[in-house]
Amino acid sequence: MTTTLLLIRHASNDLLKEHRMGGRMPGVHLNEQGRAEAAALADRLARTDLAAVYSSPMERTQETARFIADRHGLEVRVHPGLHEVDCGQWSGQPTDRLREDPYWLPLRIYPAWVPFPGGENSWQVQVRFLAALEEIRAAHPDQTVAVVSHADPIRLAVAHYIGLPIDLFRRLSVSPASLTVVAFDPLPQAPHITRPRLVCINDTAHLEGM
Repeated sequence: MTTTLLLIRHASNDLLKEHRMGGRMPGVHLNEQGRAEAAALADRLARTDLAAVYSSPMERTQETARFIADRHGLEVRVHPGLHEVDCGQWSGQPTDRLREDPYWLPLRIYPAWVPFPGGENSWQVQVRFLAALEEIRAAHPDQTVAVVSHADPIRLAVAHYIGLPIDLFRRLSVSPASLTVVAFDPLPQAPHITRPRLVCINDTAHLEGM
């Protein structure tokens, strides 16, 4: 049997409109557009047999997750390993201003090794996020689970599953309220071992016309 993880990016918020680096800045909530996106995603998943709904600790992910969980009579389970990237001193800062920082280019070219000032590098994020996904996968064998997180952690997980080097992970797109699906299939010769299979990435069909 197959275990399936639905990796979902939180819906839209004002930080995205203002082109600011969100990071772990508290108090960022879904805006009107984001709530409509989350509702559309919940409608799409209404007939999916979900065993659980997990979320990062951020308000914007928990609010997105709650739209989905409410349709299934489930609680939102907050997992710290699903957290947004720790952007350190850059959290909440305008990206236009950050592009002038001499630290910007090295961080973009070598994200696996260069951390955000006072924060994480992409390798640390990938290790943390994959450990959380493995914990969730092991807790829900042969089930489908929704995992609501953030763009970079999801992109880094996909990069790992398809063998893409970390330094190239930003070539992947993960839009607000998008759906990325990873299935874990047991090996025929060794059913206790599973292999990941990317089913889809950045699916936003439920947002058409919005």
